[in-house]
Amino acid sequence: MAQNLDALRLALQHSPDNAPLLMLFADACLDEGLMDEAEQSFQHVLKNDPANADARLGLARVALLQGKTSQAAVRAEQIISDTPSCAAAYLLLARIHITEGDRSKARAMYDKGIALNRSLADPGIEKDLHGVKPPEEETSGRKRGAMTSSGSFMESVSDDNDDDSHPRGGAAFDLGLADFEKPKLNFSGVGGMEALKEEIRMKIIYPLQHAELFKAYDKKVGGGVLLYGPPGVGKTLISKATAGEIKANFIALGLHQILDMWIGNSEKNMHEVFELARQNAPSILFFDEVDALAADRRDLRQSAGRNLINAFLAEMDGAESNNDGVLILGATNAPWHIDPAFRRPGRFDRTLFVPPPDEAGRAAIIEVMAQKKPIGELDPRALAKKTEGFSGADLKAVFDIATEEVMNEVMRTGKVIPLNTKDLIKAAGRHKATTKAWFESAKNYAMYSNQSGFYDDVLKHLGLMKR
Repeated sequence: MAQNLDALRLALQHSPDNAPLLMLFADACLDEGLMDEAEQSFQHVLKNDPANADARLGLARVALLQGKTSQAAVRAEQIISDTPSCAAAYLLLARIHITEGDRSKARAMYDKGIALNRSLADPGIEKDLHGVKPPEEETSGRKRGAMTSSGSFMESVSDDNDDDSHPRGGAAFDLGLADFEKPKLNFSGVGGMEALKEEIRMKIIYPLQHAELFKAYDKKVGGGVLLYGPPGVGKTLISKATAGEIKANFIALGLHQILDMWIGNSEKNMHEVFELARQNAPSILFFDEVDALAADRRDLRQSAGRNLINAFLAEMDGAESNNDGVLILGATNAPWHIDPAFRRPGRFDRTLFVPPPDEAGRAAIIEVMAQKKPIGELDPRALAKKTEGFSGADLKAVFDIATEEVMNEVMRTGKVIPLNTKDLIKAAGRHKATTKAWFESAKNYAMYSNQSGFYDDVLKHLGLMKR
């Protein structure tokens, strides 16, 4: 496969704008896990052909493989709206719904895709959806919405009187948020991150625990905090643990749960989410991949996307409602894509850099992960030394690789074989830290777009600024 990639690279040097060649190269990069190169190739195709459904689908696949399910879902839905005959987009959306545990919606999407192109039948998806019936089709006289080829969301006009006849876009159960709860997880269940935990205590927990002192100074309790860092370092986990520390309700959602194709309903959904958090205060409202929602408005050509962002800002400001006791946490792998308006005072004015764990942190994470595995002799420190730059997700991958190595013997003998330090160190040698690519991008922004000092923590982590 490496030889094929080299041959494709050489061919692209002679024909850099050849769309079929770029698509072949991008697909080969995906097979090899080279996400950045795949993404660049798909973007190159779209630069010359913005409506190319295969390239847009490729970007959605990249997002899904990177764990950005919200972004992947939005991209797939955009393709379906623009090109309803794109069967592969329905199958990708089915995979996304399976990942999120919504097998009923996955069945609906899969059936639509197969109806368009039976040759795309996927035994893996069919196995996951065995016995699942699709949800009842919604019947309404409203017109469909659309996504533009540039990726902006454009909503269509709905029929009159739909508030009564079509009760959409408001109820928590419609958004999949009805079952939120106070997490049992707290900081003791999160390995490492000691410096970050203390920073969270100072910026989040203590103010919420001593609300009366803040009120004495006429200062609201809550507000917004932005967590940024490489993928897989535990931004979602530490957010949930923060809610557990203060015994607050934790409401987590992604952009695709907010978006609705009918005019005004996306903004209504946003309002309902904030109302749900206000009615259940103290609460933490967690937006994963917030950069997809807080995109720079200068990049949005259609008014619908701008209107949703403006609605989000108005809800954060508490212009018409009281946000006291509501903490808004946003997590992002790409803070450089966030509109500066989101970082002004009163919004995401507090930022927390979530770095990969240090050696002591990795050892602590390894100990936590080992508690749910059959483990023999284990030296967490020895493994931590061999996993420099690994995120929590990388360490989980190490355990998964080591498990796969012993499974053949386990299946043959029918006996549980404990993992040991040697097995895990061998597995670590087969896995590369996924945080390195992120720091390559972040370093450029930190070095050349850091007038406000926003990326100082990145520079300190890289040893380019004194602490």
